[in-house]
Amino acid sequence: MNRGALLAVGAYVLWGLFPIYWKQLHSVAAVEIIAHRVIWSLVFVASMVVASGRLKTFLSSLRSLKVVMIYALEGALLAINWTTYVWGVNAGYVVEASLGYFINPLVSVLLGVIFLRERLRPWQWAAIAIATIGVVYLAVRYGSLPWIGLVLAFTFGIYGLIKKCASLEAMEGQALEMAVIALPALAYLLFLESQGIGTFGHNLKLSGLLVLAGAVTATPLLMFAAAARRIPLSMVGILQYIAPSLQFSIGVWVYGEEFSTVRLTGFCFIWAALAIYTLEGLYVRRRAQLEDTVKVEPVS
Repeated sequence: MNRGALLAVGAYVLWGLFPIYWKQLHSVAAVEIIAHRVIWSLVFVASMVVASGRLKTFLSSLRSLKVVMIYALEGALLAINWTTYVWGVNAGYVVEASLGYFINPLVSVLLGVIFLRERLRPWQWAAIAIATIGVVYLAVRYGSLPWIGLVLAFTFGIYGLIKKCASLEAMEGQALEMAVIALPALAYLLFLESQGIGTFGHNLKLSGLLVLAGAVTATPLLMFAAAARRIPLSMVGILQYIAPSLQFSIGVWVYGEEFSTVRLTGFCFIWAALAIYTLEGLYVRRRAQLEDTVKVEPVS
């Protein structure tokens, strides 16, 4: 397994364990948690930029309005994704949140086809069709779309697409993402304090967890950003279901969330789609490796 794939696996394992961390902050409003995530992520990543001697490169990126706007969009997508996820976890929807990240690999594949002109084989199209059936089934049986899952899937899918085409290295890029959304985040936290309803500084445990959220947030994001620049978007999609598998397991077996027959049926469509896509990809790569081996064999 190459370095890019290892970085992706590490990022997804850490994301898969996120519900355990955010549950410790269940008494804090989701928007307040996200504001702290932005501020402390910026502090963490900016320190790394300075320590690694990349401050000049980072500052030079601010001269390009186009670059700043691209990373502002990435930051906005992250803020929406984070807020939706933290709210869902702390409101008791860990399983539904995991659905978003089960769908996300196939969203990533579809975005690769539409925007990067990546071509899909027949079985890959079949996988996307089966996943779509699963989402439609859940929507019809519950009477509404699984909006938490869909928001998570599409915001992070689009984020991954933009990151694939981004110009900055992982560290400088994440610092810029956080920098452009740090001002509204800081303004919101100052407003909470002015109203006497802020959390930070009033509870030692919660304050410590909010500060550590910077490192907890930044580490897998840096790993993902580095991986996205090294491996195909389609491989990112394959590896990505590590995180929702862990999240799903935590939701059902650690926090005891309900997993009805309807949910099981809908999830089975998603899991079947992922299995088809993954197995087909493994088969194609294995066949290509064998063909390459045959081509390089010396002629006797």
